[in-house]
Amino acid sequence: MKSVLQNIKPSKEEEKRFTAAAASFLKTLNAALASLSAKAILGGSGAKGTWLSGSHDVDIFVWFDLKKYESASAELSNLLEKALKKAFPKVKVEGLHGSRDYFQLSYQGLVFEVVPILKIGKAEQARNITDISPLHSAWVNKRAAKVKDDIRLLKQFCKANNLYGAESYIGGFSGYVLEILTAHYGSFEKVLKAAQRWKEKEVVDPSKFYPTQEMALFHINTSKLQSPLIVVDPVDKTRNAAAALTMEKFLLFKELAKKYLQKPAEEFFVKEKMTVDSLRQKYKGKGTLVLVTVAPVEGKKDAVGAKLLKVFEFLRGRLQGFGLLEGGWVWDKGQDALFFFVAKKKELPEFEIRVGPPLKMKEYVDDFKKKNKNTFEEKGRVMAKVKVKNPMLHDFANALLKEEYVKERVGKVEKVEVD
Repeated sequence: MKSVLQNIKPSKEEEKRFTAAAASFLKTLNAALASLSAKAILGGSGAKGTWLSGSHDVDIFVWFDLKKYESASAELSNLLEKALKKAFPKVKVEGLHGSRDYFQLSYQGLVFEVVPILKIGKAEQARNITDISPLHSAWVNKRAAKVKDDIRLLKQFCKANNLYGAESYIGGFSGYVLEILTAHYGSFEKVLKAAQRWKEKEVVDPSKFYPTQEMALFHINTSKLQSPLIVVDPVDKTRNAAAALTMEKFLLFKELAKKYLQKPAEEFFVKEKMTVDSLRQKYKGKGTLVLVTVAPVEGKKDAVGAKLLKVFEFLRGRLQGFGLLEGGWVWDKGQDALFFFVAKKKELPEFEIRVGPPLKMKEYVDDFKKKNKNTFEEKGRVMAKVKVKNPMLHDFANALLKEEYVKERVGKVEKVEVD
């Protein structure tokens, strides 16, 4: 897919700007770290050479000397924050919560995320999961040196189809997992072909830590084996790098991989922009479209996204009575979230039949009759004819959005539209 690579691979000019900004940032920060026995280094896809064109995020890891700080791991974030404010006194330094608190700031048009870590030589020395990150970069640069363009293709394939990201509200593939898979199988297409053979609890073990799949499943922590695909971290045999992957995204990847292999096309790499207008056009004549725009709450992206996902799942579950055909949602930090649902019906019957307990359970039957006025008996059970509170889809949706479950998880419901 040369034409796709032309769009997603950074140009020489873009690489030059990235390299210059990162080098300047590192030089400035390292001057402020000199007295701390610490050093800032480039991390993430920037260090691996697998980043995509248009990406404005740069991962920086700050190595703290293991011997000096091994027993002071909890203090690293405070030390780093002071160094960042000293190095960049005119720039806003935003603290973010993680397994070890880290920081975000804008510099020369790029967003830098700066993470404090202990400098380790092997995974067993880590005091925090982030300490292992430079080992990941080293492994990818050694094992995936010849397939970095294939990694870019796989990343874009997943981004375009909402499969990219290990955040809890996405449940997809992390960039590191995609790098591992490409290096292990040998190319973008070979990953897609391998996916056709994947079964649930498939184990991918690039470093061959375990002689059998059963051994891997036995030794890796059970809490990390909930994902349908187990990717043994090639630098840490105790870790499943794909632990965040959900069954939904696993099956979707397999399905899309199959379709691509049957008929490769550029459209698999193009992310469909989801807007109110595009959804109306796409589902015109295919059912009743419900569009809900909400302002998210403030907070860390992963936590906010998790709350929005719960609201989406709540709405989807409650709208099933209208014959839900499809549903989805989209959100980017700093923007409103958009939920959409396509339903068969605009209206429910005026009354519904509520099934009560068997007649022989006299005490429960009496209680059921107290709660429901219009009761009758049928097939050995007590039943009730109950008036539906909001039979119209628009009213029903609006009522749902006023429930406490929703109000606790979103900042504000901006708009509800039913077409």
